[in-house]
Amino acid sequence: MKPSALAHFFANSIDVADLVDLPPREAVERVAAEPSLFHFIQILSETDIYDPAVAQEFKEAEAVSTLFAFRQLRSALSLKCGKFFTELSTVVQVADATAASQWLFLADRVIDSDLASTQLRDFLMAGPLAERYEALEEQYLQEDAHVVYPTSPYRSSQGHVVSNEDYTAIDGVISSTVTTSIRVKDNVLSPADTLLRGIYSPHGRCIAFVDSNVDKHFRKEIHEYFAHHKIPLLYKVHRAMEVDKDISNVEKILGELKELGASRNEPILIAGGGVLADIAGFAAALYHRNTPYVMLNTSVVSGIDAGPSPRTCSDGYGYKNLFGAYHAPIVSITDRTFFKTLHKGWIRHGIAEIIKMGGVKDVQLIDLLEEVGPALVDTAFGTIDTEPGSPADVLANKILGLALKSYVESEYDNLYETHQCRPHAFGHTWSPGFEIASGMLHGHAVSVGMGWNGFLSLQQGWISQEDFQRLLKVITLFDLSIWNDILLDFDTVWAAQQKMIEKRGGNLAAPLPKGELGQCGYLNELSREDMEASILAYKEICETFPRGGVGVEPLCTDVGLEDPSTVGVPAEQR
Repeated sequence: MKPSALAHFFANSIDVADLVDLPPREAVERVAAEPSLFHFIQILSETDIYDPAVAQEFKEAEAVSTLFAFRQLRSALSLKCGKFFTELSTVVQVADATAASQWLFLADRVIDSDLASTQLRDFLMAGPLAERYEALEEQYLQEDAHVVYPTSPYRSSQGHVVSNEDYTAIDGVISSTVTTSIRVKDNVLSPADTLLRGIYSPHGRCIAFVDSNVDKHFRKEIHEYFAHHKIPLLYKVHRAMEVDKDISNVEKILGELKELGASRNEPILIAGGGVLADIAGFAAALYHRNTPYVMLNTSVVSGIDAGPSPRTCSDGYGYKNLFGAYHAPIVSITDRTFFKTLHKGWIRHGIAEIIKMGGVKDVQLIDLLEEVGPALVDTAFGTIDTEPGSPADVLANKILGLALKSYVESEYDNLYETHQCRPHAFGHTWSPGFEIASGMLHGHAVSVGMGWNGFLSLQQGWISQEDFQRLLKVITLFDLSIWNDILLDFDTVWAAQQKMIEKRGGNLAAPLPKGELGQCGYLNELSREDMEASILAYKEICETFPRGGVGVEPLCTDVGLEDPSTVGVPAEQR
């Protein structure tokens, strides 16, 4: 039976209206005794819920938003009652929205009772179908223990080992499946929104790490949301500027996780921009070797790039992203209503990450950006001073969603960077080596990289002059930089190239537009002589643009951040 059909089967087999007014314990006992629940759990246990064909089925059924719940219910034998009924209410939405709301009401009553932390298994093994559940449990202890005793419902792993006869040569293959869910939605902190409640109510609390700027503007809304849903909130505030992306701050968060006693299967909440996503996500990867987390993205960069990314990291020893781990959030939420408090310079530099995906992955993004234009910055993605029905109002979430889709298609197909054909690294080959030295915001450093890399593509004969000019025009349309004099520091740019070759396993593998915008190729060789000549020729082109190609507020100091080129450097050496 297909999962979507399974939802219809279960929804039609139990009249939840008969349960909602019962005492919670009696309601749980009733459900546990239902043969239809056994069949639901049995069929789901047998289903490869990670199969792309299953995901396609959910897409065709317009039920992608319920996949997250289905995947967790596969481990129903190990779930606590509050968690089980919460996810069950989501699954039922596929079949009956009214019934789903009643199941959610029942889930809330269970969570508010003394059963919230009681395992559903206790009721199943004490009910009339105990022998059938025991047999099912015994079967899956042998076939797939993840169904019975998962450490995390968000990951599974497989392996195969062979050896010779005397066991002196043993060879193994390890594979893993990691699931994540991405949402683009507005007003997630409205008390009427149930997304965060559904995640944290079953756990009985929420451990939150919050960017200090988010705390400044949204502390009241965050606390009121969790108070409204009666979820205890353990709240830690961290400054998260670019200069704070240091391994020492990862260690600080690890200490706080220990202090708060974070459980191995308890998702922590990270609310902030790209820096906090990187360092707190990295800490989550290290703590218990795999602590799940939910990423509530409050900036454009985190919303479409760093937030859903499995690449968590910190800087160290003068290198960007020297330390890190691959650890995707279980849920990533992009809510543009947070953008309304952002400095325009922060919004502008975030748009660079959208342009990069348009340049090498999906040209429709460039079409949409050209249609909206600078209003996307001026209105903070349609959240302030926006006319209803205007392009900024109508297209903002479409742009965010398409940028996310393009990004995660590239990222998730190469989770551990096992190869370097990574289109989403467009503009990120040389820029990590000159970003800090130049003092530029990340987005401006990337846009400089994209502009010059577009010229390299033109020189290779990979794109037309028309496409190259279109790339420069869309970058400058948003007042992003296509030039910075740091490019004339050839030693720095060449050193950046050598570091990137080392990082990329001996290959340059610089992603560039190839064929046309929205398609990608990889440049693997560039001599120092050709690099210098290319930069000088590119400079002449940039000089024809306003301000010589330098964007508006390109530096960290222009938007109130510390200058990363001088932080930690003695004054006499600056």
